[in-house]
Amino acid sequence: MLRDTLASCLRKPFQIFRSRKEKLPSREDIWALKDVSLDIKQGEVVGIIGRNGAGKTTLLKILSKITYPTDGEVYLWGRVGSLLEVGTGFHAELTGRENIYFSGAILGMKKREIDKKFDEIVAFSGVGKFLDAPVKRFSSGMQVRLAFSVAAHLDPEILLVDEVLAVGDAQFQKKCLGKIKDISGGGRTVLFVSHNMSAIRSLCRRCLLLESGKIIEDGDAETVVSRYLQENLKVASGISGRELEIKLEGRINRSHPTVRFKEILLLNQNGTPVSSFNSDEPIKIRVAYECLTEVNNLQLAIFIVDEEGRMILATQNIDSQEEINIYERKAGSYAATCIIPPNIFGEKRLFLSLHLQNPKIEHLILDRVLGFNVTFQGFNTVSADLKDAFLRPDLKWTNELIQDKR
Repeated sequence: MLRDTLASCLRKPFQIFRSRKEKLPSREDIWALKDVSLDIKQGEVVGIIGRNGAGKTTLLKILSKITYPTDGEVYLWGRVGSLLEVGTGFHAELTGRENIYFSGAILGMKKREIDKKFDEIVAFSGVGKFLDAPVKRFSSGMQVRLAFSVAAHLDPEILLVDEVLAVGDAQFQKKCLGKIKDISGGGRTVLFVSHNMSAIRSLCRRCLLLESGKIIEDGDAETVVSRYLQENLKVASGISGRELEIKLEGRINRSHPTVRFKEILLLNQNGTPVSSFNSDEPIKIRVAYECLTEVNNLQLAIFIVDEEGRMILATQNIDSQEEINIYERKAGSYAATCIIPPNIFGEKRLFLSLHLQNPKIEHLILDRVLGFNVTFQGFNTVSADLKDAFLRPDLKWTNELIQDKR
């Protein structure tokens, strides 16, 4: 505004004088998005991925005209429906019924259009029983269900969807993904921001990878997602020290620290640290940890997961009530080794997650802290699909001749 510009001009000389006198560091401009240039055609479903703070939501806000760009221009042809935040366009004091009309009007729907689709919107959202209650009484999940239902039934030519679908339950997420597929199948354009790589792969043929406000890759979804996962998930034979501490995804601590991870190693059958295994050799996982005080019932769990965090195998040091007292530990350093037998996995890239727990006192969580590759060894000429299975155990088979009794 003019008054802001005038005020800024008057303050500027004093700011310069003060910065020189006090030797203040010069201001650094940080661009949320910079040099982002792209064309999206009608009917394309485009996924947008990247780390937190990469500029994904900012891009959608600019496209939906919530935020205007500092530099550059955006051209949109068609009506835009957007779902960027929980309860977008909702008024907390209005009922769910009133908010359907209110939100629909904001998104550009006429009253007769909302009347025509009202029952369909309510049925899809699944909040019909609470339709006449104020939205402030709704949970965040219920608000998302209703907001998405309104946006999805707007029949927009362009639909912008941010990560808000992660708030909904699994059944509703599945329903939403199905609706997005229907929308894209009707020749409409969808831009979909998500950290769910399975959803990106299943919905999108094209994907953008953002980093520090710039597009670093624009290509088919499978290629871009694979690059993103490889860059953000470490494939290595071991991790220790400060690097391991940084990797802690969660720490539940109800008192002073009692346990900590020291080192994690992936070893082959000769005890050599490696990050690649043949399927016909065992995998040794060595976890070094320290008990800072005496710990009772120490529990260590190991999970083998895929790139998207889906659990493939799980094991822990305590499998029965009788074993609990075995794992009482005095203060000191220890190393636990778990051996996964050969002929378990197919040809895959897998990741290691760990939990170390001093029950009711401290719980340390490492998510996909190390990755390793498995190369399948064995007879594999029947079907190429067998090679890609997560599990490829060497099971026992029998064959017997059945006599014909005719």
